[in-house]
Amino acid sequence: MTALVIRGGQLIDPAAGVDGLRDILLKDGRVAEIANPGKLKSSDGAQVLDATGLTVAPGLVDMHVHLREPGQAHKETIATGTAAAAAGGFTAVAAMPNTAPVNDSPEITRWMQVPDRAATVRVFPIAAATRGSKGETINDYAALKSAGAVAVSDDGLPILKDSVMREVLAAAARVGLSVIQHAEDTRLTHFTGGAASMNLGPTSFKLGLRGWPAEAETSIVERDIRLVTELRDARPHLHIAHTSTAVAMAAVRQARRSGLRVTCEVAPHHFLLTDEHVGLYNTNAKMCPPLRAAADRDAMIEAILDGVVDAIATDHAPHAVHEKEVEFEHAPNGIIGLETALGLCLRWLHREWKLPLGRVLSLLSAQPAALLGLKGRGTLAVGSFADVVVFDPQAEWTYRATEGRSKSRNTPFDGFAMQGKVRWTISEGRIAYNAESI
Repeated sequence: MTALVIRGGQLIDPAAGVDGLRDILLKDGRVAEIANPGKLKSSDGAQVLDATGLTVAPGLVDMHVHLREPGQAHKETIATGTAAAAAGGFTAVAAMPNTAPVNDSPEITRWMQVPDRAATVRVFPIAAATRGSKGETINDYAALKSAGAVAVSDDGLPILKDSVMREVLAAAARVGLSVIQHAEDTRLTHFTGGAASMNLGPTSFKLGLRGWPAEAETSIVERDIRLVTELRDARPHLHIAHTSTAVAMAAVRQARRSGLRVTCEVAPHHFLLTDEHVGLYNTNAKMCPPLRAAADRDAMIEAILDGVVDAIATDHAPHAVHEKEVEFEHAPNGIIGLETALGLCLRWLHREWKLPLGRVLSLLSAQPAALLGLKGRGTLAVGSFADVVVFDPQAEWTYRATEGRSKSRNTPFDGFAMQGKVRWTISEGRIAYNAESI
């Protein structure tokens, strides 16, 4: 592997407490040396990237994506999804198990990681918490962890039964895996002949669509926190996926104050958009959980700014064009997000709402890496993996979905103004994305 020098950039590494001009030497897939500009000791013969005027940061880590393989390659493949990740500055993605078949076995977990999948960046599988994600019988977590699973979840479906969720939390704690819960009480969102398709409120009433009450999320979050409290001595780690309601966030806040291992993520669409963005039945604004009321959106922003939120995750959920071009209630939930997350976070969290750049980058790298136990990632300390994103923090650009690397185009952010353009993404010392080659 060719040695690589990134020269003259502003290194921002929140985990290592670094924010200053540095040169970095990457060698054999690791960070070999960091020095003040012009002071590297052993860079002879290395390829040089000139990062003058650019920000150099740990590669981003997305702890919640859907890569659709195995079984749904018409929506996305591991190859196309990770290419989109690299274009967005991500060097590691954690893939949810709602594939076809469901990833509930060591065999599928290993299959997702073999070189034949042609991943551009590193894929870390999240395995199903229960067999077939049916919420009944838990899987062999030790075997799944040995095969490479970094957490367990039935994402896309909740674990409804109290007894099963208790068993999941206890069993995962014994082997050191986090439990990621999709907080939706489907008894409140699914009806005879269909399911709720957007947030319950004035907009759903105006559009004549079945509404999803906020209680469907908050009741599961509150139930899970109660179970974590009862299992306190076992120290289970409960992580709430795609948190979207003010009451659920308040419950997470209180759990943290009580010393419980309860964490959460928020997706860019839930801190930027509201249910009014559904407009006239725009299926690219249909997701699960749905876009919420303005008060919920504002609560997500507040929780990010005051440090309650642990990670920004995209919930990248690709669908083929023909699947979204149907009546709103029949369209599948989900939007793509890997190529827009950094640009949206820099445009809004950093520029508009003045969250320090280091805090933004930590939410996108160091903190999700720590939540998943990805040692040597989310930082550029010497000896860590050579996972790097180099971007122009001042560049303003417009996102065009048709120009993206994902196989799908389902996004409400098409045409949105972004800030911070990725120039290079480096995965374990290898250039995975180069804007200059486009």
